[in-house]
Amino acid sequence: MKAPKSWILEYVDVPEGTTTDELTARLTLTGLKLEAVASPGKDITGPLVVGRVLTMEPEPQKNGKTINWCTVDVGDANGTGEPQGIVCGAHNFKPGDLVVTVLPGGVLPGGFEISARKTYGHVSAGMICSARELGLGEDHDGIIVLPEDAGTPGEDVRPLLGLDEEVIELEINPDRAYALSLRGIAREVLVSVEGASGFRDPALRDTPPANDQGHPVVVEDAEGCPVFVARKVTGFDPSAPTPDVITQRITAAGMRPISLAVDITNYVMLETGRPIHGYDADKLRGAIVVRRAREGETLTTLDGTERVLDPADLVVTDDSGIIGLGGVMGGETTEMSDTTTSILVEAAHWDAVSMFRTGKRHKISSEAGKRNERGVDPTICEAAADRVVELLVEHGGGTADPGVTVVGTPPAMPVVRVPGDLAARVSGMPITEERSIECLRAVGCEVVQDEGTLSVTPPPWRPDLTDAQDFSEEVIRLVGYDEVPSVLPTPPSGRGLTRAQQLRRRVGRTLAGEGYVEVVSFPFVGTTDLDALGLPEDDPRRHLLRLSNPLSSEAGFMTTTLLPGVLRAAARNVGHGNPDVAIFETATVTLPRDAGPAAILPVDRRPTDEEFAALDAALPAQPLHLALVALGDETAGGWWGEARPVSWADAVEAVRSVAAALGLEVSATSAGVAPWHPGRCAELSVEGQVVGHAGELHPTVCAAFGLPKRTVAAEVDLDLLLELAVHLRPAPTFSSYPVAKEDVALVVDASVPAAEVEAALREGAGELLESIRLFDVYTGEQVGAGKKSLAYALRFRAADRTLKEGEAAAARDAAVALAAERTGAVQRT
Repeated sequence: MKAPKSWILEYVDVPEGTTTDELTARLTLTGLKLEAVASPGKDITGPLVVGRVLTMEPEPQKNGKTINWCTVDVGDANGTGEPQGIVCGAHNFKPGDLVVTVLPGGVLPGGFEISARKTYGHVSAGMICSARELGLGEDHDGIIVLPEDAGTPGEDVRPLLGLDEEVIELEINPDRAYALSLRGIAREVLVSVEGASGFRDPALRDTPPANDQGHPVVVEDAEGCPVFVARKVTGFDPSAPTPDVITQRITAAGMRPISLAVDITNYVMLETGRPIHGYDADKLRGAIVVRRAREGETLTTLDGTERVLDPADLVVTDDSGIIGLGGVMGGETTEMSDTTTSILVEAAHWDAVSMFRTGKRHKISSEAGKRNERGVDPTICEAAADRVVELLVEHGGGTADPGVTVVGTPPAMPVVRVPGDLAARVSGMPITEERSIECLRAVGCEVVQDEGTLSVTPPPWRPDLTDAQDFSEEVIRLVGYDEVPSVLPTPPSGRGLTRAQQLRRRVGRTLAGEGYVEVVSFPFVGTTDLDALGLPEDDPRRHLLRLSNPLSSEAGFMTTTLLPGVLRAAARNVGHGNPDVAIFETATVTLPRDAGPAAILPVDRRPTDEEFAALDAALPAQPLHLALVALGDETAGGWWGEARPVSWADAVEAVRSVAAALGLEVSATSAGVAPWHPGRCAELSVEGQVVGHAGELHPTVCAAFGLPKRTVAAEVDLDLLLELAVHLRPAPTFSSYPVAKEDVALVVDASVPAAEVEAALREGAGELLESIRLFDVYTGEQVGAGKKSLAYALRFRAADRTLKEGEAAAARDAAVALAAERTGAVQRT
């Protein structure tokens, strides 16, 4: 909100000598934050004076343009008292007019220096200025013609144009709509600046009583429009100019002057905070009706846009149809124009929530809508309409019609019970109950004291004050936020991380130790992403939850898998020249339950357990998943040897490492699941439950995401792993007795998973087995076609003794025998 300082001080007195800095500092401390202090003429230096045009000689030029060679009386401002010769291209003035003149040595906005220079065959010693050249508006077609009584030639013109005015720009929070007016800002000055007094409310005025002579108005939706006031002015002169003071003030406030009638409605809105709308009364047909729009109705608004209305929109109609979108924007059919001589003034109070939703629905942002959607004083409609009528009559030569239409009454403000010591308890300051009452009354509240409790009725311009804490905040801000003691609260004893938090951190640390970097992706996908993964049509991962308002039309669903996000992240790294990538992500996926829409729970009470359960049942399942991708070299090459590229086994091993950190052991069996390569995909299980898959991605998937072939990936259900995890693992025990080493090489069919062979060896070896490790896989002529040789290192040890000769060999033989029985393995010699 931009407000000229002089306009503010029309409504409130401050102690003499109060500077703008002191004024804005106090406003900031009480909640109206200063954004800037500007002056329209701050960039103008040098002589800028009143000039009287003495002569004006039109001179046509060869280029078709006509210029005026003028002599201008600038008094003694030029140091000689002689008339000044100036060339001017404008034609909207005549000899005898007072104009704004800048003399040589002056500098206009934009660093435009004025000097005496030869142009069009004359030496032009200065410039006759337009509003645009002075930074006062966009009008560049004609120069500023001052009123006849504006001043004498040679007098400094800055005070006349408001160029030396200081304009204070304040940041207004959405709950303080009253401060979007000079009336509201002046109230804040009154309660903020020490010694301020003499508040003069621009909305406090005698207004004529309602009668039955006014324009008929019917309000069908009293909840949406509690108050509607209509006044009429006839005989208005549409060509009458807007007074300079009104033009200067609405321009300083950031609005564009349009015409006298429109400028007056904007002026009163800025003055009182009450949006006003004017209709060309001659274009109205019959009574005005306020109602909700009907399905399929349309309206062309003042901005020339045809809008399809929603049944929730409040509209203003007459016998011709809809003529306005209530409280937001008027319609074209009744717009005031340069031929309007009869004006119907509307000052209506509109439901703030309805205004906000209508503005968002139709993407309309206006100064009136900005105020209506935040809540405006409903008691000043008659005063605001009367003020508009007064100014239209005064400056437009019109006549106020005796008819006054008032429909409805302002809604009553609620009475709120507030503990008398609440402000003191909240702030930690010694604020007495009497001090609280004083502060509340200062902001306009009615307060009744009753044995330690205050019954407070907020003023009608403060709809934001609805509960006890709001009133305590009002008291604290007036006492002074800068007075609140700086006391550190005593922190409660920490409870530490939860089990789930500890386990998730353990997962992250483990993967970081394995060389993986964590990434975060958007949880949105499109069907093209699932097509790129090669998922079949019946894959459960294609069952998606659609977003009602997606960020992108290409990703309009919540994802059921983390793979698209991490694969895109890996591709971006490859695209930036990084050939070796290892990344992971832990995030939730969304699995729809098709339970139907969730019930809308009440807000006036706590929902019941049954209502909570129904809400939970309607929500989709959102399990936590872990996904990882790796590509390039696992081990870099160098003088020590050749590089080792990443393989499907590295993806499996990464999941094994995570499981081991959680105290779990993963079993891997061959599988064929998209998007992995059918022959290089492992199904991962823990305690018999499938937790995910890992392996090498299918070549077509790599190509679809822009990744090199042989890229590997894994995705597991991390929630399931955390559920099965051993939270507090027992410390390992160590034996001081020597280990017995036994190695075996078993030949099996190529289709037999190594995990099955290992499981048989582990079970057959018994309790003496300390560890088992697959250290070599061989295929070739020596083992025959369709066969493979698996070499395992077995380590045996007893915790309480040295193994006797033959015990390790016997355990080895038992292990080999069980592996032969279950998998058909033959020991290789």
